[in-house]
Amino acid sequence: MAPPGVCMNIINARHMKDGYGTVTNPMKFLNQDFQQLKEYCLIRRVRYIDDMFPPDRNSIGQGILSPSDLARVVWLRPSKIVPNPSFVVDGVSRFDFGQGVVGDCWFLASIGALTFQNYILEQVVPFDQSFEKDYCGMFHFRFWRFGRWVDVVIDDKLPTIDGRLIFVHSKDPTEFWPALLEKAYAKVCGSYSDMNAGTPSEALVDFTGGVHMCIQLSDPPADLWELMYRAGQSRSLMGCGTPQGETSANTVLPNGLVQGHAYAVTGVKQVMSRGQLVNLVRLWNPWGQKEWNGDWSDESPLWQTVSPQDREMCLAVGDDGEFWMTLENFCKFYSDLDICCLCPDFLDGSASCHWKTSFYEGRWVAGTTAGGCMNNLDSFWTNPQYRIKIDKLLSECSEKQVEKNMLVSLMQIPDKRNRRLVQNLHIGFSVFEVTDEYKANRGKFPASFFSRNRPVAQTKTYLNAREVMEFFMLKPGEYLIVPSTFSPNETASFILTILSKAETHVHENSGGHDHMEVEEPAPVKNGVDDENKRNFFRQFSDKYEEVNAEQLQTILNDQILKGDLKSGGFSIDACRSMVALMDTSITGKLNGEEFVRLWNKIVTYKDIFFRSDVSQTGTLSLSELRNAVMATGKRISDDMLNLMALRYGAASGHITLESFISLVLRYDCMYPFMSAARVSTVVMFHLEMSSSDAIRDTEPSSWTSLSETPDGNAWKNQECGVAYDISRVSMATTWLSEKFLQTLSFSRMRGSEFSMSVGQLLGLTACWKQRQCSGRW
Repeated sequence: MAPPGVCMNIINARHMKDGYGTVTNPMKFLNQDFQQLKEYCLIRRVRYIDDMFPPDRNSIGQGILSPSDLARVVWLRPSKIVPNPSFVVDGVSRFDFGQGVVGDCWFLASIGALTFQNYILEQVVPFDQSFEKDYCGMFHFRFWRFGRWVDVVIDDKLPTIDGRLIFVHSKDPTEFWPALLEKAYAKVCGSYSDMNAGTPSEALVDFTGGVHMCIQLSDPPADLWELMYRAGQSRSLMGCGTPQGETSANTVLPNGLVQGHAYAVTGVKQVMSRGQLVNLVRLWNPWGQKEWNGDWSDESPLWQTVSPQDREMCLAVGDDGEFWMTLENFCKFYSDLDICCLCPDFLDGSASCHWKTSFYEGRWVAGTTAGGCMNNLDSFWTNPQYRIKIDKLLSECSEKQVEKNMLVSLMQIPDKRNRRLVQNLHIGFSVFEVTDEYKANRGKFPASFFSRNRPVAQTKTYLNAREVMEFFMLKPGEYLIVPSTFSPNETASFILTILSKAETHVHENSGGHDHMEVEEPAPVKNGVDDENKRNFFRQFSDKYEEVNAEQLQTILNDQILKGDLKSGGFSIDACRSMVALMDTSITGKLNGEEFVRLWNKIVTYKDIFFRSDVSQTGTLSLSELRNAVMATGKRISDDMLNLMALRYGAASGHITLESFISLVLRYDCMYPFMSAARVSTVVMFHLEMSSSDAIRDTEPSSWTSLSETPDGNAWKNQECGVAYDISRVSMATTWLSEKFLQTLSFSRMRGSEFSMSVGQLLGLTACWKQRQCSGRW
């Protein structure tokens, strides 16, 4: 079973750190391993059928075929369609295929552009596949999906009606790479119908993992021709689209162009005609037919005014969907131009000075880090913040510096697999210059900063698009980039990409990056000294003056916090956790000293809780939670705050007193560890919260070795009773210290009998298996 939710995100984050998700080492889409599945099929001599994208009507989806046609669909392998199928016939070309019944012209136009860049094409389409050697009915393709490359496995069963392909089809009926590539992308989108309608930029980015620039042709830059020419000379893909007509139908206009349709830009050329230079753009219609019939079209007499060499090079008369037009007509009849490149070095034509790329993943979470746009000044500051320092350009670069030197892209990550179900939020970002007053600030900039300062750059408008980007000029200095949704309290994940010609230094600017010392809160005096607390403790302890988790539950719920608890009091699991955290003697119980220390902490955190509850509801909202955690003397990053809210928040999003005390007790014990080992802090915190009270990482100097362990690989925090196994052992063979096992067991035992239920034993076993699989607790 695949790990759920946040755990999957944590595993993916680890994989990215270890090099997974790159184009040379892609992640396995839906956890399907192409090599393993292929070996399985070859050994058993069976043809592969993909149970994650099965050959049935669900994979076709709704709305593109009538019920009667859907009933006629038969899924056939290529060998059942033609006698001798081939993956590729005589190389790859944009003229190999034509569009089927699904409205994915945006995808096919992008494939047309892709065929000009063999280096990129080979990243997407592995050409070492065939219907002959080691054939088992399985193929695979690679796409870039929201920050990581994925390897997508499919079977080769294709939907047909009367033996003919109903979606993309090749001009040569024996060639099947286009149909199989379309099927792989349909699997990524959720179904074939999920590919209906889109923009070329989406597929262009998914083919390259590169930078996307969108140019509005109603207001093109003065150097548009030079920009397109340099893009054509580099490894860039270009697509464009015509404006939508009065209806959503793809109406063919009298000039031959199709309304609301995607085209590929397949070339640019400057020719001499009648003594004047003419800038021409070559375009391709993925229908494979229907061409422009105006100036410089296939039949235009203007081709007789150019040199024979240019005419022979450019003119190919035929209804193949490809045609030429002037740059002026291109801007007149098309609405936007998308350029996607691996790196925007072509912008100024400089080969010596390369653009630098910074890439960050973040998340807006309702109630904590989703503050909305600047219309909401009271909450805008809670959005994720990224602090960036821009250095001066090198002299050889500044000589060729273009007018704009910074490109910022913001892409939202969908929360649903099916593309048609994704509801994009309106997103944008603002860039602020860090004034002298705030340059010493460490941590999140407060609301006062944004009320006094206006953005020096920002998105022109908030769009409900997958990606928004802006290209602008920033002088050397320090800046703050704040991505946000238009409305507050909207939850979504995002990718922020920053490209700069100058050297830049960027970090996420929440409390997690603040290394300033914070004053610890003073203990709250409750009128009972420690000796009186010990006397009180003896009334409930056993003959050894210890209490177990069940006794602690009774003391807390019925004595110490009686009347303050809103949701039924501490659970037995929460009390077991407290025992494990405070049990420095590792006996599975608390003695008098440990109990008094726990009591003092609880009273302190209780006071902080009620002081932070400004709404006086008896609970903490997620915005109040940040202030409460900060009041304990600990800094907290946005990622950590979001995980706390996810792990401890109720369905309403509020935190009860019980949850807050449990949360801060854990965080307090882990804080020294996280300060000493910042790497993977959030990962460790989440797994510690959800799995066990034992974790594994580097050795903080404040811990001491357990003398019972033969190799000194288990360590104990002196303030908290948590044993940490930091042994560097293989996944297959792992030594577990007796003390470490006792710590795990005691935290889950039911009482003085030291017995474990079946459920507890299964839970402990699951935790240990998780440690073996993931390498961490």
